[in-house]
Amino acid sequence: MKKTMMSGVALLGSAVLLTACAGGGTGGSGDSGSAGGSGGAITIGTTEVVTSLDPAGAYDNGSFAVMTNVYPFLLNNPVGESTVAPDIAESAEFTAPTEYTVKLKPGLTFANGNELTSSDVKFTFDRQVAIADPNGPSSLLANLDSVAAPDDTTVVFTLKSENDQTFPQVLSSPVGPIVDEDVFPADAVMDDQELVAANPFAGPYAVTNFDKGNLIAYTAFADYDGLWGAPKTDSINMKYFANESNLSQAIETKAVDVAFRNVSATDVQKFEGTDGLNVVKGPGGEIRYIVFNFNTMPYGASVEGADPAKALAVRQAVADSIDREKISTDVFKGTYTPLYSYIPEGLLGANEALKGLYGDGEGGPDADRAAKRLSDAGVETPVTLQLQYAGERYGAASAEEYAQIKAQLEADGLFAVDLQSTEWGQYTEDRVADLYPAHQLGWFPDYSDPDNYLTPFFMPDNFLVNHYDNPEVVKLIDEQRVTADEDARAKLLEQVQDLLAEDLSTLPMQQGAQVAVAVDGVDGVTLDASFKFRFGTLTK
Repeated sequence: MKKTMMSGVALLGSAVLLTACAGGGTGGSGDSGSAGGSGGAITIGTTEVVTSLDPAGAYDNGSFAVMTNVYPFLLNNPVGESTVAPDIAESAEFTAPTEYTVKLKPGLTFANGNELTSSDVKFTFDRQVAIADPNGPSSLLANLDSVAAPDDTTVVFTLKSENDQTFPQVLSSPVGPIVDEDVFPADAVMDDQELVAANPFAGPYAVTNFDKGNLIAYTAFADYDGLWGAPKTDSINMKYFANESNLSQAIETKAVDVAFRNVSATDVQKFEGTDGLNVVKGPGGEIRYIVFNFNTMPYGASVEGADPAKALAVRQAVADSIDREKISTDVFKGTYTPLYSYIPEGLLGANEALKGLYGDGEGGPDADRAAKRLSDAGVETPVTLQLQYAGERYGAASAEEYAQIKAQLEADGLFAVDLQSTEWGQYTEDRVADLYPAHQLGWFPDYSDPDNYLTPFFMPDNFLVNHYDNPEVVKLIDEQRVTADEDARAKLLEQVQDLLAEDLSTLPMQQGAQVAVAVDGVDGVTLDASFKFRFGTLTK
């Protein structure tokens, strides 16, 4: 999800392309070159978790890291850019205020030999809307009304609102991978092993072996006809590690060629001074935050003694008590920085609405202010708060991060925190089943536009499923999305954040950068403002 019409939007830091240039190599250029330039298969290590290989069944970075390399997209990001351009499309443009028309390249095929036509594209988006999996990305299609395929190479998207400034980006996002209608069921998420066996891929690579949680093997797809060109390396292996410590050991001993998501902050510092290893950093956009479930949190709508005013006071008191700077320094060694807004620093419209409203008004905690809020609302203390985190998904630092959060909340006797951690697969089911009154989530942006931090979280049927609903917020989000003037749009974005800061549906905590580590001799590790990790630029 990268935006074509907001090319003036500032990216977090910059939109500069950052690559690892080891062994005298050229690093990552915009030209993907041709296959066959590799010195051998490249192994990438990660702690990311793959929820599903089916684009309708996953909305997480680990799954999208696979999808972005194996599925075709109508639009995608040129290397080093945050804007989008045609990928398997020949052209894409608004042909009316609510009509976006895409022309496909002729003669496209999937790796299994099936033709790829406009019928597959229509099937893809109709399927996302029909399935609407709670862990899927269908919420990104909130403005989609219908899809038509008048001929084999033409697709017409009809939108609900005019002049949608984000829709081109949405087509390059996790909701955008084009799937084979002859393989995928129309009304259910497909089993991973059945999917791999059917070989419905048409991106730069195809998955040739899938051992979930252990290894995914990729081979370049010779008939890929997209924006990124032929991969520079024919064979890629993605190896999955249970924790950051194991991943760090693997890159330090060169058991893998590249380590990407997640290497601990402490190890990043160490590897910056380690011979034979190269640390690569890129523009960030990742955020860490706490979600409040408006039904099951203390005084929530479905618990005994439900009281919206008391529930709000509890959320506000949590916000008053958090010391983000201490967490940034002690836990993340500065690789994450305090976040006081719903749109991260560096993007259009970002403000620090939370800073002045909570704590000491300067970003620090204030226990007296928290106590007064609770007292004024008639809330008895300590408030019992069940708080869940997913250390497996968000890194080993999560345990220390949430231990600090617990300690900060309990320091003055205002809260009694029941802190628990759950395995990610179970976590994804539990969080949408109202089992967590408050819980950790993280967000790695789908595209570099401020709307990507609003629509997926705060529109109706959003992926948080936390029962938050503010019609004024919805109205403003809809309005900013169709506002072309940057100054006017920025004001709308600020208004949205001000309202969200008062309601505290979520509590933003930290904002981080992209980091990878590569061994000498590996070139083309590309971390740019598209936030996509491309295999095709890698050489060894």
